[in-house]
Amino acid sequence: MADQSFMKEKAVLPLVLKMSLPMVISMLVNALYNIVDSFFVAQIGEDAMTALSLIYPLQNLSGAVGIGFGVGINAVVAFFLGAKKQQHADNAVTSGLILSILHGVLLCIVCALSARAFISLFTESQSVIDYGLDYFYIVVAFAPVVTLSMAFEKIFQAVGRMKTTMVCLLVGCILNIILDPLLISGFMFIPAMGVKGAAIATGIGQTSSLIIYIILFFAKPIGVRLKYARVEGGRKIFGRMYAVGVSATLNLALPSFMITALNAILAAYSQAYVLILGAYYKLQTFIYFTANGIVQGIRPVVGYNYGAGRADRVRSVFLVSLIMSSAIMAVGTILCLAVPQWLIGLFTDNPDTITHGAEALRIICGGFIVSAASVAVSGVLEGLGKGVPSLIISVVRYIAIIGVAYLLTLAFKAQGVWHAFWITEIIAAALSVALYFICIRRGRKHELNDCEELG
Repeated sequence: MADQSFMKEKAVLPLVLKMSLPMVISMLVNALYNIVDSFFVAQIGEDAMTALSLIYPLQNLSGAVGIGFGVGINAVVAFFLGAKKQQHADNAVTSGLILSILHGVLLCIVCALSARAFISLFTESQSVIDYGLDYFYIVVAFAPVVTLSMAFEKIFQAVGRMKTTMVCLLVGCILNIILDPLLISGFMFIPAMGVKGAAIATGIGQTSSLIIYIILFFAKPIGVRLKYARVEGGRKIFGRMYAVGVSATLNLALPSFMITALNAILAAYSQAYVLILGAYYKLQTFIYFTANGIVQGIRPVVGYNYGAGRADRVRSVFLVSLIMSSAIMAVGTILCLAVPQWLIGLFTDNPDTITHGAEALRIICGGFIVSAASVAVSGVLEGLGKGVPSLIISVVRYIAIIGVAYLLTLAFKAQGVWHAFWITEIIAAALSVALYFICIRRGRKHELNDCEELG
């Protein structure tokens, strides 16, 4: 079995860089895929881009469930490896993969049945509805692939194999980027498939990543394996995975709910504002996916050191991740202030939409740097297995903003939605810092009890 002891022995800064940089690179490529995908779809027309913006919250759900439950698996596996409980870790891997497949199948059925009713809530344009459904029905068919792939990703991360997950993500994303223009616009014997082509390219990329994960998992020992046996406290393994997984899923799904609500508010002013919000969410993946790469890197380190009783290293990891996340957010702020017209212009050539979109970016980016606190704290809390405090932070960031946005639109119309972003981020950051210190103070007291309760 592979040795993960380096997680509690290597100096903190080099360790965080070693664990995070592969994931940062992967997330940057993933963000590039999101933008390239939308860029080619936008060439079809504003209706096509608007359709993807409207259907995005529902599309994001399968990813949220896959990643969220994967975070639960990750936290449990890393904790048990740190506590030297190999059988518990193997049980978590085995049951986690089976449950991930089940989650994907259920998502496929539920989302496919509700797609038409969902998109029809926000538009009466038959063209927009048709584009959205053509894209979504294909994408959602790959939901089991997404949830299983995310489970494998988090398992590899739990044992410190960040470069492996980087390679798998890179292969899937690069293949997607190559196939996008070929399948959307057609090439030689390949017919032009429009938005359906974009969906097929996405599915092929996701499937290729999963195939590589499966081959590598069985070809070379990684420290955990598929094996299930009765162990003391076995039932609590499921409870712990779902305790973290459900909270992490809600964390990731809440943005979908927020976008849905904000789309409803903005649609009352103009469909162009819906496009702007969708474009912003594609653009912000560059900074937030990059910061998420750091979070993914530190989760197993936090979980391992928590299981090993090294609260001092947990605090050091948090500080390093906070500084790195803040630097990333600062870069995003500079870009949104310096070239907002060019950024929005990637998704539309309508001069009015570009003008209003650039104004939106300048306002929203005011909350980027302060949001680093929320991002870093949430990552550490999930690594500690404390899903509820992390969920509270997300509720403030993604639910409270809806009320703030609605109130501000009464005075500032559509601009009120953009101002709601930075105002809410300041509130969430203050709450995050408070929750971090509360959990860290209590963490040392409970970590030994956690080991005993889980066998």
